Amino acid sequence: MRLLLVEDQTMAADYIARGLRENDFVVDVAHDGVDGLHFLLTNDYDLAILDVMLPGMNGWKILELARQAGKLTPVMFLTARDDVEDRVCGLELGAEDYLIKPFSFSELLARVRVIMRRGAPHAASSEEAVLQISDLQLDFLKHRASRNGKRIELTQKEFLLLSLLMRRRGEVLSRTVLAEQVWDNEF
Repeated sequence: MRLLLVEDQTMAADYIARGLRENDFVVDVAHDGVDGLHFLLTNDYDLAILDVMLPGMNGWKILELARQAGKLTPVMFLTARDDVEDRVCGLELGAEDYLIKPFSFSELLARVRVIMRRGAPHAASSEEAVLQISDLQLDFLKHRASRNGKRIELTQKEFLLLSLLMRRRGEVLSRTVLAEQVWDNEF
């Protein structure tokens, strides 16, 4: 699963991204609102984790502009803004969750997994959540692969690799593309 983290505090961003990567998520990090919006609009993410107070543009504005542009990527706010009004604002703008700093990483991870289990609300239909080529089927909602109806056990990385290969069938993919998309290594 590919996540976007928009957090201006470098140490916090590094800590969160490292923890998510250790749990087999691919993570892109932006340190200001303008870059965060650009990443969100130009890439497909399974979840965006946004701080509210960011240089350049706040997290609420990122979500608002992304929705206006038709992006339905699930969003979780991760912020020190703990007033009830702030939480209500974030949720009413369309966020799936709102976690207040300071936080426990295990709670953040659990909340990310809950959002992933809820399915892909950004998929317009269940048909878009299933990719099929011949008798090979990849179900993004259930995070399962099957061939001829028989389930194939895959690790997170194997699932990401198969997903990339199926989405871009017929294309020759460079090592760089594979490393960036599956192993989150940038060259």
